[in-house]
Amino acid sequence: MATSGVMVALLLAAVAASCATAQLQEKFYSESCPSVEEVVRKEMVRALSLAPSIAAPLLRMHFHDCFVRGCDGSVLLDSANKTAEKDALPNQTLRGFDFVERVKAAVEKACPDTVSCADVLTLIARDAVWLSKGPFWEVPLGRRDGSVSISNETDALPPPTANITVLTQLFAAKNLDIKDLVVLSAAHTIGTSHCFSFSDRLYNFTGRVNPSDIDPTLEPFYMAKLKSKCASLNDNTTLVEMDPGSFKTFDLDYFMLVSKRRGLFHSDGALLANAFTRAYIQRHATGAFKDEFFADFAVSMVKMGNTDVLTGSQGEIRKKCSVVNH
Repeated sequence: MATSGVMVALLLAAVAASCATAQLQEKFYSESCPSVEEVVRKEMVRALSLAPSIAAPLLRMHFHDCFVRGCDGSVLLDSANKTAEKDALPNQTLRGFDFVERVKAAVEKACPDTVSCADVLTLIARDAVWLSKGPFWEVPLGRRDGSVSISNETDALPPPTANITVLTQLFAAKNLDIKDLVVLSAAHTIGTSHCFSFSDRLYNFTGRVNPSDIDPTLEPFYMAKLKSKCASLNDNTTLVEMDPGSFKTFDLDYFMLVSKRRGLFHSDGALLANAFTRAYIQRHATGAFKDEFFADFAVSMVKMGNTDVLTGSQGEIRKKCSVVNH
């Protein structure tokens, strides 16, 4: 049986051609900034040793960057009139922007005007997974930073309320298939969510706004537990673990939970409505194929990270991630 490292290497070969087409290369900075991964990892190790819960928000930020305008660092840009991606409702719960700036500053100190914010964020996301006991993979690099960030373009983000049809369509728009959907959804194995992202399943599933208006697909005991944490539709502050008991560890528990109808979001439960995604969940709910899933996750992350990237003379290398260069 192949080790997880060998499986990752073999499967990554399948997406190498697309990365080459986009001019991304694993050794892109081998001469111009050979220490970039070491610099990023040093900052990540320090941050996670103090606050391990920051891993999931940083991974989520990379997802949200790639699904809007591609992986170009546009989610990091500020706007004076609050019309940037980060100002849109789906991104108002993102956190870690200051940390990304700190990592970028460290990279700038080592290699001025060389490494894009988009690449820094991609490396941060990889290390967030790996340092949470998930898979490691080589990251193709060479992205450039975009200069446009528009809040209403965040409609491209898969919402937690989406059904399987909407999820499939939104992923397909980014050249991600049904396997990528179920594999990348398992990123919910780490992190927390605010009650308002799923409380309609508890109190307002069909719009009647009462305690009996529940999502019938949610396992009853799990629903009761969620209701004990999220007292009403108006709870905007309480955080709930997406993978109770191991929300800081990247593991296969997500699949076990979803298979038992204990996925937190509509979008998690929706994966049981498709034959392929349901079979994938049931296979990995056993916990017997960790290496296989880790390899799959690495491949899908590389594939997502190659979405609509700017390369070559496109875009710029921002000095600070929150503002375009002057």
